[in-house]
Amino acid sequence: MTLTASWKRPVGRRIVLGMVTLGFAGIAFGESVQRFIGGAISKVSPGGGGLASLIPGANSFRIYTVTDSFPSESTQDYTLKVTGLIDNPTTYTFEDLVGLPQTSLTKDFQCVTGWRVPNVHWKGVLLSEIIKRASVQPRAQAVLFHSFDGVYTESLTLDQASRNDVIVAYEMLGQRPISSEHGGPVRLYVAPMYGYKSCKWLSEIELSDKVIPGYWEDLGYDVNAWIGRSNGRSDAPVDGA
Repeated sequence: MTLTASWKRPVGRRIVLGMVTLGFAGIAFGESVQRFIGGAISKVSPGGGGLASLIPGANSFRIYTVTDSFPSESTQDYTLKVTGLIDNPTTYTFEDLVGLPQTSLTKDFQCVTGWRVPNVHWKGVLLSEIIKRASVQPRAQAVLFHSFDGVYTESLTLDQASRNDVIVAYEMLGQRPISSEHGGPVRLYVAPMYGYKSCKWLSEIELSDKVIPGYWEDLGYDVNAWIGRSNGRSDAPVDGA
C-alpha cells in the first residue's frame, strides 16, 4: 500500500505510520523531537507538503508546498528584487537584508485550515522600510510578492504592507536563515492575516497600481485574509489586527 498526495513520489505505508508515531512523540516530548521530524520530512519525500500535513508536531507546523518539491537557495546565491512603480529599483542579497534595521516579533502563526502555532519568534526587516527605500511612485496602490518556486504569488494593499507587524523575515524559530521547508532563506510574514498571505521563498517585491489575487485566492480563499474576519472563520485575531 502506498499513499500519494500533493507529491509525486509514493511513500510507503510503514514510513508514513512511523512518521506519524514520531509526530505524536514530538507533541509529548517537546521541541527537540519536533525539529528532528521537521528535518526528516524532506528526506522522506522531496515534495513533502502533503506528507508533512499529516504529521502532528512537525516543528509544531504543518508544512506545505505548492509545487512538487521544496525549492532551495543558499544565502550566498539568494537575491530579493524590488521592482515596479518605484524610482529606486533594488536587488538585495541576504547579507544586505541582515544589514538593514532589524525588527523582532513574537506572534502566532494561524493557518486558515484551523491550526495555530503560538508565540513564534520572527526577525527581519519591516516591509515598510524596504518600500520606503524604493521611493514609491504616486500610482502605486498595492504590493505584489513572487516566490522563486515559480508558482506562489501573493499581494497586499499599500496600506496593509505599511503595518508594523508585516516583515520580510530571514529568521524564524531562532534559525537563520529560515529553512527551505518554512519558506526560506527569506519569506514574508503578515502577522494579522492567515498564513497563506505570508509568501514563502520570497524572490521579488513588486509595487503595482492594483492588488492582484495570488495563488491561494485563485483557489477560493479571501484576498483580505484578516484572522477572525475572513474565510468564514471565527478564530481569535492576532493582537493588532
